[in-house]
Amino acid sequence: MSIQTILAPDAPAVIGTYSQAVRAGSTVYLAGQLPLNPATMQLEEGVDAQIHRAFQNVEAGYAPRSVLIETDTIMSLDRKEL
Repeated sequence: MSIQTILAPDAPAVIGTYSQAVRAGSTVYLAGQLPLNPATMQLEEGVDAQIHRAFQNVEAGYAPRSVLIETDTIMSLDRKEL
């Protein structure tokens, strides 16, 4: 099976020591997609804007929304919980 690291120039830059995504065969595994604006690297304001931005980032760099099979979401109103 072929394994390829993916660098998506239109998605936010990584802020850690991990790959944005990895393709293994015909499956793409994405790292966490924060609702960061790629141009400013700032969080979008408001829950609706953040959800929209996270999916825009996925589409910009990796795959159209129509092919997503699974998404896991962690949400917290109090950052101390994470």
